[in-house]
Parts: sequence; structure tokens; C-alpha cells
Amino acid sequence: MKALVLQRYGVLEHRDVPEPEIGAAEVLVQIKACGICGSDVHGMDGSTGRRIPPVIMGHEASGVIARLGGQVSGWSVGDRVTFDSMISCGDCWHCRRGEINLCDKRRVLGVSCDEYRRDGAFAEYVAVPQRILYRIPEEVDFIHAAMAEPLSVAVHAVRLARPDIGEAAVVVGAGMIGLLIVQCLRASGCGTIIAVDLDAVKLQRARELGADLALDPSSSGFSKAVLSRTEGRGADLAFEAVGVSAALQTAAGAVRKGGRLVLVGNIAPRVELPLQTIVTRQIALLGSCASQGEYPACLSLIANGRIDLGSLISARAPLADGAEWFDRLHRQEPNLMKVILEP
Repeated sequence: MKALVLQRYGVLEHRDVPEPEIGAAEVLVQIKACGICGSDVHGMDGSTGRRIPPVIMGHEASGVIARLGGQVSGWSVGDRVTFDSMISCGDCWHCRRGEINLCDKRRVLGVSCDEYRRDGAFAEYVAVPQRILYRIPEEVDFIHAAMAEPLSVAVHAVRLARPDIGEAAVVVGAGMIGLLIVQCLRASGCGTIIAVDLDAVKLQRARELGADLALDPSSSGFSKAVLSRTEGRGADLAFEAVGVSAALQTAAGAVRKGGRLVLVGNIAPRVELPLQTIVTRQIALLGSCASQGEYPACLSLIANGRIDLGSLISARAPLADGAEWFDRLHRQEPNLMKVILEP
């Protein structure tokens, strides 16, 4: 089969590789669409240390079941499916509690690190356990189904925050996940939604997708603008969707006393925590890791048209052109958001 292989850092090759073998409880999925995640781009240049070459990356995917393992039940060849980006064991203490994203033995598709190596979905076929499969509704095409993975990250973060009807929220970072969080907050009945970013184009897109206010945190009137839309208290909840110290400090400063701050961004391994702001204002700090079984809800939101994914998809391209699109994303080409590769 053909696959896009990270041969060495900075070098992606579209070439022949062996077709994956499947275990008794696994299925072979013929990939129809796979999105390029920001973590894949950072993996390509070696900055994360989580994509040690050679490896086939890719974990935002959808396709058709091509072959079944001997112990697979409830699925048939030809079924349209998407799947979780994480493979949980199903047996550990966390899995038995339903905390599959915290599995002690979890493996992420398309990741190669010191602990494990698992090829992903930038290929014609990928092998996945049946327990992480989700059926694609008839109303959803393969392109949008591949977007269920990033949407699930946003839905999980919003679920952790438990927004009440009418509450005010701040979302720091208007990239892919931040924009999806904005839409999820709107769908959940949040009141005022404030998007925060340094990029004017991203702020405009946030307005178009449901933010009531879009602010540049470097502007002199930033804090005053947040307070003016939150009755002088600050937002009830805030989401940090970047993963750097400056964004965390902005989010902590925008939330009210007794509010909730959810950390979603995960670029830097360490950030500077504004400890006194959090302690003296009694802010609840929550880390949000990937997703926890939200795929059915995400597919329903997509099928019902509650989330606008089309405006976030910048391009569809053949898998053979993947190296070029990775390069464009790595160079941070203006206005380039989600790119979907099709084998």
C-alpha cells in the first residue's frame, strides 16, 4: 500500500509500505480522509519528540472497513467508520471508570516515542481495535467525519467546564481547537463568548463562528473590554487553547473569582503559572486531555449542522501531495487552517 512516511525529521516520503496486519479484535480500515493535526506538523520537525522516524503519522481519519479480525462482532466489511485517536486497553482502573483518555497503557495512532510506536492513518489502510470504532451517520461525509477527532477535543474541554446557561466564557487562542470550543460553547447555551488572539484574521473568523467579542490581548483596552461584558467580574469560565505562558496568564487574568480555567493547549512542556492569581481568586484549574467517548455526540452535532466545519477546512489534497501541504503548514502560511489528505 501507499503511505506518507516521516522518513527522517523534515522529510516525508509517499512510498510503498507493507499493508498492516490485524489482530483478532481489530479491523482493517481503508482510509478515505485524514486531517493534518498541528501535533503532526510539530512531530515532523522533531520538536515534540513524539514522532521518532520512521513512522506513519495521522490520527484524524475516516474510512471503510476492509477486513475483520476473527473475534470482531457487530461490524461488517463496507461499514463507514471513524475512530478514536487513542487506543485504550479497556482493562485498567481508569478504563473501567470510563476514563479511557487516561488509560495506563494508552497508545496514540501515528505516534512513535520511547515507550511505543503505532503507525497512523496517512496511508491507504490502518489497523485499529473494534472498541474504538464509531459508525458514521448517513448525513456525514468522510471529510467531515475525519473532523470528529478535533471536535471531540473541544467537546471534552467544554464538558469538563460544565457551563451553565447564560454564563460568560473566554477562549484564549482562536486556532482550530479554540474555534471549535467557541462553537461548542454557543451550542451549550453560553451567554457572552469572548475570543482572544493576536491574529486579526483569526479573530474575524471567531466572530463569524459565534464569538460575541473578539479581542487582541496586547491592546491597551483588553482587560476593560472583558470586564465591561461580564458585569465587572470577569468571565465565569476560560479556556486556554494555545499552551504557552503568555496565553495562560491572559486566561487566568480574564476569569472571575471562583471561576473555572480549563487548560487545553499543549505545545510547551512547561509554562509559568500565575500562582497568586489562581490561589487568591480561588480559580478552579482543570487539565483537559484529548477526549473521553464524546465521538457519538460529535458526529450527532456534525450531522445536525450544529457545528460549522466547512469554514475551517482550507484544502483537500491527495495523500501523494502531503509533503507539500505539511511544508505550507509548517511555514504557517496565512489563512491556512485544516488540510485533509485523501489516499
